[in-house]
Amino acid sequence: MAEVLALNENDRQLIQSAYRDLLRAIKVNMSEEDSRNIRAAYELAVQAHAEQRRKSGEPYILHPIAVAKICAEEIGLGPTAIICALLHDVVEDTDVTLEDIREQFGGWMAKIVDGLTKLDSAYNAESPQAENFRKVLSTLVDDVRVVLIKMADRLHNMRTLGAMPRHKQLKIAAETSYIYAPLAHRLGLYKIKTEYLDLCMKITDPDDYREIARKLAETKRARESYINEFIGPLEDNLNALGIEYRITGRPKSIYSIWNKIKKKNVPFEEIYDLFAVRIIVDVPIEKEKLICWQVYSIVTDVHTPIPERLKDWITTPKSNGYESLHTTVVGPKGRFVEVQIRSVRMDEIAERGFAAHWKYKGGSKNPDIYERWLDSVREILEDPETDAVEFLGDFRSNNLFQEEVFVYTPKGDMRILPKGATALDFAFGIHTDVGYHCQAVKVNNKIVPMGYALRNGDQLEVITSSRQKPTEDWLKMVTTGKARAKIRNAMKEERRERGELGREALERKLRPLKVDFEESVERLVRDYDLNSHTDLYYAIATEELSINEIFKTHRVEVATDGSRHLAEIEEVAPQPAVLEDEARKRSRSAKLTDKPRLLINGEPAERFDYSFASCCNPVQGDAIFAYLTSNAGLKIHRSNCPNATNLMVNYGYRVMKAEWISTTNSTFVVNLNITGIDDGPGVIERLTHKISTMLGLNIRSFSIEGDEGYFSGKISLLVRNTDQLYMAVQALKNLDNISTVTRVE
Repeated sequence: MAEVLALNENDRQLIQSAYRDLLRAIKVNMSEEDSRNIRAAYELAVQAHAEQRRKSGEPYILHPIAVAKICAEEIGLGPTAIICALLHDVVEDTDVTLEDIREQFGGWMAKIVDGLTKLDSAYNAESPQAENFRKVLSTLVDDVRVVLIKMADRLHNMRTLGAMPRHKQLKIAAETSYIYAPLAHRLGLYKIKTEYLDLCMKITDPDDYREIARKLAETKRARESYINEFIGPLEDNLNALGIEYRITGRPKSIYSIWNKIKKKNVPFEEIYDLFAVRIIVDVPIEKEKLICWQVYSIVTDVHTPIPERLKDWITTPKSNGYESLHTTVVGPKGRFVEVQIRSVRMDEIAERGFAAHWKYKGGSKNPDIYERWLDSVREILEDPETDAVEFLGDFRSNNLFQEEVFVYTPKGDMRILPKGATALDFAFGIHTDVGYHCQAVKVNNKIVPMGYALRNGDQLEVITSSRQKPTEDWLKMVTTGKARAKIRNAMKEERRERGELGREALERKLRPLKVDFEESVERLVRDYDLNSHTDLYYAIATEELSINEIFKTHRVEVATDGSRHLAEIEEVAPQPAVLEDEARKRSRSAKLTDKPRLLINGEPAERFDYSFASCCNPVQGDAIFAYLTSNAGLKIHRSNCPNATNLMVNYGYRVMKAEWISTTNSTFVVNLNITGIDDGPGVIERLTHKISTMLGLNIRSFSIEGDEGYFSGKISLLVRNTDQLYMAVQALKNLDNISTVTRVE
């Protein structure tokens, strides 16, 4: 390896140790050529990144080595992916070019590395992140390894995010939970998906993360003892089957426990299914189903089953290839225990997903399962005109769904759609033309609305008509990205056709004036803030914009060279979006003395035009960020605001760092939901007495409803900071007959 002066002896030893760990992690058989290429890629990457360091201070090359190791050890990829992982940042961050990689490693390696390289042009786009996601996802249909390496890259970045500034951590976590975690689920990478979500929670909700992690650690010994107590009575019967098997009991992820606490509105101590017991049998593929059901019989003979919690994904695997038998039983001491029963093959596919699926392709029940999925991805990629943000939404809703519904054609063929899909989605799922001409849908031999939400087991028949065509209202009746993309395409085509009439009308008006037609159209599109020529023609055709109005606001001017063009008489176009540097220049006309003091991107917030977002109502002390809107200055949001993920993923370049710098007497609005036992008219008096008299807080609004001994109420309070909010929540929880008190997210 060439000597690199930027690396000292300690760095070199660290890098060589990491490289040896990578080689040990490779499980697949390699040829001599593979070994040589891995070594060459390693040496090239070390030299290219020699002068670069990560935010943590360590040599940058340790990152690509770690990504390559994740590809080999945790996803099970081979030499090609390992080489590309080592080189994944060299084109973007160093002087190495794609041509250099093509010459040394070949065209296919260069193509994968190109897929992993961000688009320079994306930074001129409305959403750079969405444009780059589109580039990565578009490579999915050619070589899925691009996405798998990208996921390994994101996993290592998430594991080492501590050195990054807080606002960048939030942006990266938002992207991870919005795209990477659902994509990991869709590719069957459950272990990676779980770690993504845990790491995101560690950033967005650190206090809750630490609290659950602490409680899991405290209850570990009791949990292990309980698992042994649960497993003990099963072992004799399992041994009698005469097969190899292993039983593991693993705690559920911190994120899934937290999610359950939020959904069920119960404390940690009342979550009894904190773990799942997994029984993995080592049997040939032809005996898998039989043995798994025998194991199920043994489990349910010993422990009482809960029938409605049985999930058979062996007979009907999930659309990402996942196979397993899940059931919930009542274990010792009356506690619910989830049991997962699967074969070694099923377990490896569940852990490693796509890569493991191909290893078992010859013995899989659904060898083309990912090919069918990739076909659906291709359909969304077909429309090059789709806006990148729109594309990302379509891809996510159509391809990254986590829950499924199983329905049937009249011939009994099964179709898998996302949960929430409609009858019209089904029609587009059969074929684009069937969707376009869908006139009605029968479900179980009865006509239903096209927006009917599908249920498991429904049998559907689509009735078509050649005269039927999509309308704008259809977009409200579908949930899948494929259907939305196809309907939008049909709408665009109709706009083009109708727009031709508007084009002809405008051309007739401009021809006698001898102005340049294309130049005039460009001017009008710009002046009326329209997206395209088609939009202008369509607006004229539908009389949203009249030609008379155009000539009221524009006149013909003659240039010095004699050319004629349209010019505005008065300003009609909306003002462009306020950019960050302009926002900084805009000072507030009056400084309010009771306004809480903030820093935005390290500068006093008074220099900006800002306000607090009403969607999440930040309170002094909340983790926050600033978002630059197009026309309302800066909005201050809570970091866990329901809209935060979408803003950070699609418009991350508009997100700015924000932090509190002093406490004031300002008050903030906070909304609480309260539930409890309705023990008579004293409920309202106790609540208001505690809030107003005992705590001295102002109630902004209060509503309460009682029903059959149960009540739920909504209280809007004015508090000064998160400490005061915490005191209010705890005080209310301590009142008699109060069940839950939660802040509205």
